[in-house]
Amino acid sequence: MDKQIICINWGTRYGARYINNLHAMVARNITPPFRFHCFTDVREGVHPDVVCHDLPPMPGAVPRKSRGKWQKARLWASDLGGLSGQVLFLDLDVVVTGSLDPFFTFGNPDDVVLARNMAKPLHRLGQTSIYRMPVGKLAPLQEMFAADPEGVAAEYIYEQHFVTRNAPGGIVFWPRSWVRHFRIECIRNFPLNYVLQARKPKDARVVIFAGKVNPPDAILGQYDDKTPHLSRRAHIARALRSKRKLTALRSYLLPTDWVREAWQMDEPDSTPTNGSGTD
Repeated sequence: MDKQIICINWGTRYGARYINNLHAMVARNITPPFRFHCFTDVREGVHPDVVCHDLPPMPGAVPRKSRGKWQKARLWASDLGGLSGQVLFLDLDVVVTGSLDPFFTFGNPDDVVLARNMAKPLHRLGQTSIYRMPVGKLAPLQEMFAADPEGVAAEYIYEQHFVTRNAPGGIVFWPRSWVRHFRIECIRNFPLNYVLQARKPKDARVVIFAGKVNPPDAILGQYDDKTPHLSRRAHIARALRSKRKLTALRSYLLPTDWVREAWQMDEPDSTPTNGSGTD
C-alpha cells in the first residue's frame, strides 16, 4: 500500500509555494510508492503530483479568539477524501531533514503518534506539526468540538492539547531525536546566536517551526516577518532601545544555510512515482 502523506492549507499565509516545497522535501526523503495529498482552498500553482482535495467541512464554528490552529479539526473526519488506513500529517512549515520511512512503521498501526511539545517539556503534551493517525480515529473529537467550539478552545487553547488529552486510546510520542523544534532546539543561545548559525540536529528527520520563525525567515536570518535581519551591531543597538532588552537580544538569527538547502522545490533525479492528479 502507498505511504499516505497529508497536509492542509487554508487562507493566505502559506499557499502553493509551501505546498510544493513540502512535497519536494517528502519526495527526496521517502521510499516509493507514496501519495501526497493536500486539503486546500487554493490549487493554482500547485505541483501536478500533489493530489488536491477541497477542504473538509469544519466541525462547528472556528473559535474567534483562540491561538490554536483549530482548522486542523477538519482532518479528524471519518470520511477524508476517500482515504483509509494510516496517514502521516505534516505542517506546511516543517523542514524534512531525513528519511520519513520510519514514521510509517513506528509503534502499532492503530496508534495516534505525535511529536513532543518542547515548549512545555514537563507537561507531556503533544505537537501536531507531524503526527500519524488511522483515518477516522479522531472522529469522536470532532463531535466533542462541534458541541461547544468556544468552550473547547477556551479550555485547551491549542488543538494539539485537545488531541493529546482526548485521543481515543491515548497517544504515543515519536522517538525524541526524530523531531526537533527550530526555535527552541536549533537557534543558539545568546550570545552565540550572533556568531553561529542555528545548529542542524544530527539525527533529526523533521524540524518543526512552531511559533514565530518560519523556514523563509530562517533562510533570510530574521526571527520573524516583523523583525528584519540587521547587522549584529544594528540589531544590538535596536535591542538596547527596546523595553524587553534581553528578549530582543535573544531574537537574533543568522541566515541558516541548511534550511535554505532543504526548503526548496528541486525534484529528485528519478521520475516521480507517487502518481498525480486531483480529486
